[in-house]
Amino acid sequence: MSHDIVEKNIGLMALLVLLVISIGGLVEIVPLFFLKSTTEPVEGLKPYTALQLEGRDVYIREGCYVCHSQMIRPFRAETERYGHYSVAGEFVYDHPFQWGSKRTGPDLARVGGRYSDEWQRVHLINPRDVVPESNMPAFPWLEDAMLDGSETPKKMSAMRTLGVPYTDADIAGASAAVEGKTELDALVAYLQNLGTALSNRR
Repeated sequence: MSHDIVEKNIGLMALLVLLVISIGGLVEIVPLFFLKSTTEPVEGLKPYTALQLEGRDVYIREGCYVCHSQMIRPFRAETERYGHYSVAGEFVYDHPFQWGSKRTGPDLARVGGRYSDEWQRVHLINPRDVVPESNMPAFPWLEDAMLDGSETPKKMSAMRTLGVPYTDADIAGASAAVEGKTELDALVAYLQNLGTALSNRR
């Protein structure tokens, strides 16, 4: 086939470009489904508790992922600042996946346990109280918004169908675990858990 035919026929060119991208994508992506390092949880990884799972939903709903990634790349500047680089085995229970490239704010992959619960609470209610130069928006309404635990068991059941090893007892006790908790409590619990499975490695 002469390249003239392809260059003069936009439809054919689009079809061939799509074919090449599809083949390239399959070659790159399909092997990842069979690599143990990308499909097996790292040692010590535990599923989110009911409160942490609700906190993750708040994190996604409020758009925190728009400014904060959860992926430390294996570069010296990043590992010295944040800790051990991210590995896929830390995130096998995450649905949806939170890796990304956005860095308007600092990476949160290893934020768990770096600050106290109270620091996190104050920072979320008004970031400038602890970081005067911060341009992060405040989230004061989270302190007054109570969690509705009626949907928590359904969320955990859905996660179990995706491979997260929740037990029947976990699901049965989910509503009670978030009873009387605020969205702020949940978000702090989620943040304090991030990256702790590999927190002792550099």
